[in-house]
Amino acid sequence: MLEIEVKYRVGDRSALVAKLSASAAERVGERIDEDHYFNAPDRDFRQTDEAFRLRRIGVENRLTYKGPKRLAATKTRKEIEVRLADGDDTATDTGQMLVDLGYRPVAVVRKHRVLYHLGRGPFSVEVCLDEVDHVGTFAEVEVVVDEAQFAEAETVVLGLAAELGLVERELRSYLGMVLDVTAAGRVEKTPDPAPSPS
Repeated sequence: MLEIEVKYRVGDRSALVAKLSASAAERVGERIDEDHYFNAPDRDFRQTDEAFRLRRIGVENRLTYKGPKRLAATKTRKEIEVRLADGDDTATDTGQMLVDLGYRPVAVVRKHRVLYHLGRGPFSVEVCLDEVDHVGTFAEVEVVVDEAQFAEAETVVLGLAAELGLVERELRSYLGMVLDVTAAGRVEKTPDPAPSPS
């Protein structure tokens, strides 16, 4: 499957929420995500434009791999996600297993996420309103589709972003932004080799 996504900085959160309501968006959830990113033992994911993380959503645990971004108007990439058993022990054991296999902890990205769904033609579009620790407020507009639907889905995603008045495009990932502020000394790097229980 392909994840087709655009990300924008949000200056006026209330105005965006109002536009989502006017667009018949359904508010479907609210959660805290804690993403533990790892680098591979055989290559540098920052150089190859890949990402590998253990995501914790409450007691839920998921491993996610994201392939390199395509040359496109949106951030489009292959995504594979595997749901693991719930609980702190699974998160801790998975993190330790990855370290033992040579994967290196990179950073932890924490965000408060409010999710909205909208129907646009044949697509179910997700809009995520994110408050990301240390880097600010953002909106992501995304769909997950088959390869054959790429062109049509990209048009829908960009069109909805324009409809919502999103203009300040952010090309970096949340991980990239967190690493940038870490390098600038504005936030401490998380040293733990495995996810801590939440």
